[in-house]
Amino acid sequence: MTSTVKLTLVEAYQLAYQALLRNGFSAAHADAVAKNVTAGERDGCHSHGLYRVLGCVRSLKAGKVAADAESTLIDNAPAILRVDAQGGFSLLAYQAALPVFIDKVRHCGIAALAINHCVHFSALWADIEPLTEQGLVALACTPSHAWVTPAGGNQPLFGTNPIAFGWPRQGKAPFVFDMATSAAARGEIELHRRANKPLPEGWGIDSHGQPSTDAASVLQGAMLTFGGHKGSALAAMVELIAGPLIGDMTSKESLAYDQQSGSSPYGGELIIAMDPERFLGADKEMHLARAEVLFNDMAAQGARIPGERRFKARQHSEQFGVELPLALYEEIVALS
Repeated sequence: MTSTVKLTLVEAYQLAYQALLRNGFSAAHADAVAKNVTAGERDGCHSHGLYRVLGCVRSLKAGKVAADAESTLIDNAPAILRVDAQGGFSLLAYQAALPVFIDKVRHCGIAALAINHCVHFSALWADIEPLTEQGLVALACTPSHAWVTPAGGNQPLFGTNPIAFGWPRQGKAPFVFDMATSAAARGEIELHRRANKPLPEGWGIDSHGQPSTDAASVLQGAMLTFGGHKGSALAAMVELIAGPLIGDMTSKESLAYDQQSGSSPYGGELIIAMDPERFLGADKEMHLARAEVLFNDMAAQGARIPGERRFKARQHSEQFGVELPLALYEEIVALS
């Protein structure tokens, strides 16, 4: 008996959409989430793929996400836009804000978007790519739940606090990285637990503060930042600029709000975008060409350019589909 199920991307989307719709999400929210998790699966980002459907439904059943929220735009300043997700997932709120946000970036050369009161589970590269497609440079970050201990500590305080960055490239896939400030994404540890696989050393500690490679023990203990104090400093930065700065929750506050329901993080996201046209004017093409020299020099050394593996996985999935573990497929089918 096979341990995996092969699906086309259309079938993967329908699997997610039906599970979300039949558990109470509005058609608009079910569509946005299903497209997002299908894109994650398509790009080989399994920790942000169809596995996330389980958490989305769990969050709804726990009363920690709105099934049909309609977001509200708040125009704070010429270069600042806020969108209140009204307790729904960040995805539809971002879609509603995107056209207005891009106009602000074009007008001012640089602008910031704050997504407030949103439930966030998705990879940040999905928010970066629509901006690089418009020729913009972009940065995004968000806190999560307090799962990660600061360097030198032994108790959870920070979230995985990802940071994503995108740089547009003419005729090529954009340069995009999306990384947790923790040593690994929370979803990666969850997937190791589901597969009963040991974690690499340095990913986390148990509830007694001791290093552990057991996923279940780390989930009960605390995750570690990457790079020790360097990752810890970046995690603190994300807490500040995507928490208090935009009037939203820190990871500790988000976890308290969760009330041990196991739901997705609740809080905010900060996105900053820059328009090379406004920075460089007539010299734009010359300086963007200098950026290509940098990428070519990286490739000439055999270095991996962030995002390349994901875009290769995308091409393969678009042709051959994706494979889900049978157990995960059956769990999602059961939700429908």
